[in-house]
Amino acid sequence: MPFHDQPIIELDIADSTNNYAMQLIDADKAQHGLTITAHSQTGGKGQRGKTWTDAPGQSLSMSIIAMPTLPIHDQFSFNAAVAVAIANVLRKLYDNTPIHIKWPNDIIVNDKKAGGILIENVLRGSRWMYAIIGLGLNVKQAGFPPELPFATSLFAATGQDGDMAIIRDKIRGGIMAHIDALVPAESNMKLYNDALYKRGQKQQFSDNRGKWTATIIGVLPNGAIELQHEDGKMASYYHGQIMWEWE
Repeated sequence: MPFHDQPIIELDIADSTNNYAMQLIDADKAQHGLTITAHSQTGGKGQRGKTWTDAPGQSLSMSIIAMPTLPIHDQFSFNAAVAVAIANVLRKLYDNTPIHIKWPNDIIVNDKKAGGILIENVLRGSRWMYAIIGLGLNVKQAGFPPELPFATSLFAATGQDGDMAIIRDKIRGGIMAHIDALVPAESNMKLYNDALYKRGQKQQFSDNRGKWTATIIGVLPNGAIELQHEDGKMASYYHGQIMWEWE
């Protein structure tokens, strides 16, 4: 069934739209393109067990159930396709606004984080059955507290008061059209790297050795970021091995 024919389930409140989507999968009620949104989330998920805090009525909290056709070893390519699709939609809606993808799954608008993507995969044996594409996007917030100096919203960054339903529908359509187009993994990675935040620039990171600076070269098909250290040596790191330091 085409994704356009799948409903959008609109919840007033949910612990997490990704959790709701997982419950539908567990109950064998999931379909390709089925989408869940929530006016407010009490337990939104971020990367690596972190929480995503939204503002009721001001953030887009959405999860899309997809049935990937890529091989299981191309999971990061799928992530890349989703991030590229979201960035492309926002660039069309907010012309002349710098919009990038920060490794691995953040949406950057005017050098600040406006949203994050969390994709949870359901595997059965060696089969990749479902991907739950979770998106939290700040849309209408006018400002953020001092403890979040690198956060922004589409409104704060552009001054445009976007329509939540239009943004939701265009992002949903953009994601599904891109993944249904069966774009090769190599093409997805090129598009992702073309949109990569601070590619070719120096950036500060940290790990158990402390803080250090390296130049971002790009992201590899396995999801690792490739860096050139100040001594010229090349190295790659997976998400969680190093931390991005906002400066």
